[in-house]
Amino acid sequence: MNSSIRRPAPLRHALLLCAALALAPAARADINIGVILSVTGPAASLGMPAENTVKLWPAEIAGQKVKLTLLNDASDPTESARAATRLVNEQQVDVIVGPSLTPNSVAAMEVAGRAATPIIALGGGNVIVEPVEGPRRWAFKMPAPEALSVNAVLEHMVKHGVKKVAAIAVTTSYGEGFLKALRERAPARGITVVTAEQYNPADLSVTSQILKIQAANPDAVYILSFGTPGALPHLELVKRGYKGAIYQTHGVANAQFLKLGGRDLEGSFMAVAPVLVAEQLPDSNPTKAAGVDYASRYESRYGAGTRSLFGSTAWTALIWLQAAVPEALKKAPPGTPEFRGALRDALENMREVVTPEGVFTMSPGNHNGIDDRAQVMVRIENGSWKLAD
Repeated sequence: MNSSIRRPAPLRHALLLCAALALAPAARADINIGVILSVTGPAASLGMPAENTVKLWPAEIAGQKVKLTLLNDASDPTESARAATRLVNEQQVDVIVGPSLTPNSVAAMEVAGRAATPIIALGGGNVIVEPVEGPRRWAFKMPAPEALSVNAVLEHMVKHGVKKVAAIAVTTSYGEGFLKALRERAPARGITVVTAEQYNPADLSVTSQILKIQAANPDAVYILSFGTPGALPHLELVKRGYKGAIYQTHGVANAQFLKLGGRDLEGSFMAVAPVLVAEQLPDSNPTKAAGVDYASRYESRYGAGTRSLFGSTAWTALIWLQAAVPEALKKAPPGTPEFRGALRDALENMREVVTPEGVFTMSPGNHNGIDDRAQVMVRIENGSWKLAD
């Protein structure tokens, strides 16, 4: 057909109107986000602040309305897999945020990855995203990797003269990942791991493990656990008169842990994301403004001192989406496989995205994308978090 032939004006107008109507639903399509959290069970102290934070999210991202579906996995990986299956099959979500724990995140990741749906996991273990192949091509997570956190703790131990450390780890992939990182890195710092005990998150007693630890006479004890289960060995150590330094992981950094442990937690240390002490950071810290902003939003709604790393991860997930969604929208509308693929690509190509958790730069081989700006040492003093020397 000769392209110079012009259609009658009424026909041209009708065709333009049809085209506009065809595009309108795509332009107005909601971004469908599924959220899986541990609101009950042993990890409730992680899931509840994340749920509170999701309630602070805006109604739109990049001008598109957001539809949220929140599901509780009750701290059970099997329930996480079921929830992810429901979200991808029934809700046809564009992205999943969560779950709260490492094993649960792995279970959900397998489902999401097979369904070609991106997942922003809130669990801490690198097993969620490494190696970046198969279903893990669709998985991203923001908590600092075990090695980064352990390095910060070991540097602090060296500075304070620790030569012998004992570990007690929870028997999940989270605890195992931290224990592996500790064993690999301690010798290079001149620190000997004199014993490594383990316990189940549901255990009610760790007396035998703590007795073995005390018999090894360590300068410090490193508890590799999460949530309220992380308090159990700590309280037992104090009860039995242990006088050395006690370190925890970021897995316990929430107000409920402080309340549960009370004065028995005084003087203990952990490496955490900077948001926990955002106001105490020097102005030169690139995360300070983002951390203060989040803490102010959260604590103005839920009360002074209620912030936690686990709420902050949910806010960081929002910031990631605010960075990635505009790029994905250039390729396809929400609700389509093309949009989900474009969103995955946009997350993988984020550069210097500043959040309360740290500064993120992703790559095809790195779906965590964080560096040492994501960790500071804190000390528990008077029932609150203090930036440590």
